[in-house]
Amino acid sequence: MWLHNRASAGYRHGIGFFYFFKAVSTLQVHSHELLRQCWLDWLAQQCDQAVVNLFGYHAVQLGMLELDGLRVNRIPHQWLADVDSYGGGWRSLRHSIESVEPNESQSCRAVDLDCDSHALPFESASLDLVLMPHTLERAADPHATLREVARVLVPEGHVVIAGLNPLSLWSLRQSRFDFAQRLGIQRGVAHAPFDVAAKQWIGLWRLRDWLKLLGFEVQLVNTGMFRPGLSSPIWAQRLAPMDTHGAKWLPVVGAVYTLVAVKKVKGMRVMGPTWSRKRVRGRAPAKQPARVMNDNANP
Repeated sequence: MWLHNRASAGYRHGIGFFYFFKAVSTLQVHSHELLRQCWLDWLAQQCDQAVVNLFGYHAVQLGMLELDGLRVNRIPHQWLADVDSYGGGWRSLRHSIESVEPNESQSCRAVDLDCDSHALPFESASLDLVLMPHTLERAADPHATLREVARVLVPEGHVVIAGLNPLSLWSLRQSRFDFAQRLGIQRGVAHAPFDVAAKQWIGLWRLRDWLKLLGFEVQLVNTGMFRPGLSSPIWAQRLAPMDTHGAKWLPVVGAVYTLVAVKKVKGMRVMGPTWSRKRVRGRAPAKQPARVMNDNANP
């Protein structure tokens, strides 16, 4: 009898824990529409600030067709490239963002070229600006993509990179979503923040090392999206100050970051020929004063 009561109590507690976990999982911690809209607006603002004062002749944006990252840039020749190294993740991201109502941060321009981020169809040292909004985390080989960008950039050319921070609350959400998928708990579990198959979130410390090895110098880093956007608009407004204070006091936990780097190439100093003959210094004869004949002198 005692064993039966203990078993019944354990069963009830187990069922209660299961329903509690299911209820917590079904809570929409991130409102998808609100999260995507805030993310797009913040990213568009950061891209505008990063590229507004960059000049040159040729610029390209790799991926993320919904974002017009070069809209305020004054470089005359600009291209929007659809990169194919993402697989199905980027397509699902594009489909998910299309559900959001279009605003001024989204791009309405047509795609100029379709290419592979590991083999860009540009000559070496031919581009002045490359914009990479969330390109590396969806590339099959992000380091190879960076090497290709370094190849096509001219000396003193700029690259603007936007990425997802693995030390943020959004990364924890992604890990929770992956864990639920491994357990087979898909129904009732909130989707990942971007509904993409990007498994490699590249941290700033790792990206800085890669850029340093490729000869880049980091000029500017910004982080944003600190608040854990809630499904309730009221709580979303109450937690809005976290975006301001987080950038000041704890920038390392921002969900999204933007980085501006410039390509540095060591120049050569032109020196004169070493075989030129030097003037030999020696004794020079002393100049004798010229004698002046005086016609008025007495004989």
